[in-house]
Amino acid sequence: MDSDAISAMSIKIRRFLPWLWLSLICLNPVAGGQTPDTGAAEEAFAPRATGRAGLCGDRIALFLPADLPLDRLPPSLCLLDRPQPGGALPAAWPVAPVFSFSATRTRAMIPVPDGTSLYGTGEVTGPLLRNGRSITLWNTDNFNYRDDGGRRLYQSHPWVLAVRADGTAFGVIADTTWKTDIALDGRIEFTSDGPSFPLIVIDRESPQAVVRGLAALTGFMPLPPRWALGYQQCRWSYQPAARVREIADGFRARRIPCDVIWMDIDYMDGYRVFTFDPQGFPDPAELNAWLHARGFKSVWMIDPGVKAEPGDRVYDSGTAADVWVHDAFGGAYHGDVWPGACVFPDFTRPETRAWWAGLYRDFMARGVDGVWNDMNEPAVFNVPGKTMPPHNWHRGGGIVLSAGPHARYHNVYGMLMVQATRAGIAAANPGKRPFVLTRANFLGGQRYAATWTGDNASTWDDLKMSIPMTLNLGLSGQPFNGPDLGGFAGEATGELWANWVAVGAFFPFCRGHSDKGAPPKEPWAFGPEVEAAARTALERRYRLLPYYYTLFHESSLDGLPVMRPVFFADLRDPALRAEDRVFLIGDDLLVIPRWAEQPHLPPGLWRTVSLAGEHTGTDKYQSELKVRGGAIVPLGRVVQSTVEESLDPLTLLVALDEQGRASGRLYEDDGDGYAYRDGDYLLTTYAAVKKGGDVIVTVAQAEGKRPRPARRLVVQVLTDAGPIETEGVDGRPLTIRTAR
Repeated sequence: MDSDAISAMSIKIRRFLPWLWLSLICLNPVAGGQTPDTGAAEEAFAPRATGRAGLCGDRIALFLPADLPLDRLPPSLCLLDRPQPGGALPAAWPVAPVFSFSATRTRAMIPVPDGTSLYGTGEVTGPLLRNGRSITLWNTDNFNYRDDGGRRLYQSHPWVLAVRADGTAFGVIADTTWKTDIALDGRIEFTSDGPSFPLIVIDRESPQAVVRGLAALTGFMPLPPRWALGYQQCRWSYQPAARVREIADGFRARRIPCDVIWMDIDYMDGYRVFTFDPQGFPDPAELNAWLHARGFKSVWMIDPGVKAEPGDRVYDSGTAADVWVHDAFGGAYHGDVWPGACVFPDFTRPETRAWWAGLYRDFMARGVDGVWNDMNEPAVFNVPGKTMPPHNWHRGGGIVLSAGPHARYHNVYGMLMVQATRAGIAAANPGKRPFVLTRANFLGGQRYAATWTGDNASTWDDLKMSIPMTLNLGLSGQPFNGPDLGGFAGEATGELWANWVAVGAFFPFCRGHSDKGAPPKEPWAFGPEVEAAARTALERRYRLLPYYYTLFHESSLDGLPVMRPVFFADLRDPALRAEDRVFLIGDDLLVIPRWAEQPHLPPGLWRTVSLAGEHTGTDKYQSELKVRGGAIVPLGRVVQSTVEESLDPLTLLVALDEQGRASGRLYEDDGDGYAYRDGDYLLTTYAAVKKGGDVIVTVAQAEGKRPRPARRLVVQVLTDAGPIETEGVDGRPLTIRTAR
C-alpha cells in the first residue's frame, strides 16, 4: 500500500473514532453537556489495581492505575512539568486511592478520615464546606447558575483540599481534562468519561502548605499590574463612546475611586471580533487616550467565535491558515453565537495559538489596556448542551497535544485560548504586564488570566454565595477572582447594591457589572445614600491597596490566596470550618459583613479599625474590619485611581499582640513592567515593640534595589481607647507615646 493510500486510510479511521466514542457515551449523555438522568441505575464499576506509586516532590505522590504505565502518561495541561516518581512512598503514607472502571467511565476514590473537612473543587455554587456535595466538571455557559442546580459552571478544577481534624491536610488532583463528576459524600471520588488518569496527592502539615504545593505543581499567578487591583466598572454595554465618557466623568465628578471602564460586545462592528463599530466607536485610540488622561484604563472583550463571513479580515486569515475546529467529517465546524454563524479557533494547535496571538498587535496598538475573553466554554447558541458537539475534532500539534475529540479538550478550551491571548498581549506590549480576564478556565489557568464567577443575579442569595465561591476558587489555585458586584442579571435594590459593594470592595477582583436589560447599577444610580456608601467602601479599598499589592506579590511567589477562609486562623477550631460569611484578607485583616449575624470569628486579639471615617458599629452598610493582634498593615491615602501617588504619607496600622509586638510588610515597585525582576523593588518589613509607655516602630529589614522614597510616615497604634497617632519620616525609628 503506497503512502497516499495509507494517509487516506488513517484519515478515515480518525473520522470514525469520534463516532465510536459518541456511541459509547450514549449511555452517559452528560458528556455532551446534557443534564444527568438522576433516575438512571448506578453503573457497575470493577476494581483496577494500582500500577505505580511513588514520591515526585516534597510530600507529593503520584499514583497510576495498572493500565497506565509511566511511559504512556499523556501530557498534562494543569501541571507545569511531567511528574516523575523518584522514590518509594513512606511506609506510613496516609492517602491511598482505589481505582476502578465501568463500561464507559474510569474512577478514582480516596477514603476520607472522620472529621475531615473538604474544600476546593474550583468554581462552584453552594457553601464553602464541600462535604456531602457533588459537582460536574464540564464548562457550561450557565446564566444565573440555573442549569443542573449550579453543579456545573464555567470552569473545571479537578482538585479537592481535605483538612483533617488535627489541622493537617492533603489535596488531590485528578489529572484528566474529560468531563468528570466529583462526589464528596464520605469519600473523595472522581469519575471521568475519559481513559484512566493519574492522581497526584499532596500531604502536608497544613492546608496552607498544601495550597503552596498546588501552586508549585500548577503554576503561580503572575504579578498583575497595580491598576487591575482598583475598582472597575462594566455594563453590557456602555455605548457609544460618548456614554463611556459620561460614565468616566461620573466617577470623577462624584469623587468615587475607579481605575477601569470595560467595553462589552456592543463596541464591535456587528459583534465581529477585533473590529470596532464605525458609528459608535469610530476612534478607539482617541477614546483610550481620553480615558488615560483622566486616570482610567480600559478593558475590551474578545470572544472566540469568529463570524463565518468571507471578507472579514479575521475569518479570511484564519481560513487561509486552516485554524478552525473541525466537525466529525473534516470541515470547519459552524455554530451560532453573537455574530450569527461562527467558526472557532482550534487552540490545541500551536499554529492556531500563534495566529490568535498575532491578532492582538494592532488591537493593543489602539491603547487597549486589558482583554476580556468571554463565551469561551465555548458557548454555542440554540444547541443541546449549549456548546459544540463532543465529537468535533481537534488536531493538536507540537510535542504536547495530540489529536482528539472535543470531549477531551472541551474543559481546557478556555485555558488554551487565554494562553494564546496572554502571549499576544505580551508580544504587543513587551514593557507592560498583561491583564486578561476569562470566564472559562481549568486547573492551572491562573498562569494566564484572572477570572470572575460568571453571570450571577441581583439577589441576596447570590451576594452571600459570592463569598464561598471566591474562597473556594482561591483554595483551588486561582487567587485573582471575584463576582460581579451587585449581580449581573435582574434589578438590584439600593439596599442590596450598597451591601454588596460594602463587602465586595474587599474581593481580590473588584468589578461592578450589569446585564443589558437591567436598570443602571453604577454607584450613583440608587440615590445619594447608596452613592455615599459606595464611595466610603471604595475609599476603604483604595487605602488598603498597598496591603493588597503586597499580598498579590506574595501570592505570585507562594500561591496562597489573597482572600482566605477564617479557618486559616485556627486550623483546630471546628466551629470555623464551615464559616463562610466572614473572611480574611491575607492573615491580618478580618472582614465581617454588616448582614452576617453571629458569625464564628477566629480567636485571639482582633482590633476594629476605621479607614475612611466610617463607624461600623452604627453604619447601615459598611463591613467591620479588624486587624489581627501582632500585625502591621500598610495604608495609602485616598486617591481616585492608581495613577495617583498614594504613599505620601504612608500610614502603618499597628495592632500589638499580647506580648506588645507587631510586624508587617510593604512591597513596592513601578506598578507595571518587569523591572522588579531585576531587583527594582522595595520590600520593607516593619516592626513594632512596646517598651514601657512607648511603642517604637522601626524598619526591621529591607530588600531590593529600589531606593526608599522621601515621605512622611503616619503610625496609628490601635488601642482599647482608640488609635493613637504620631508622624515621622519613613525609614527612621518612630516612637509613639501611648501612656496618657
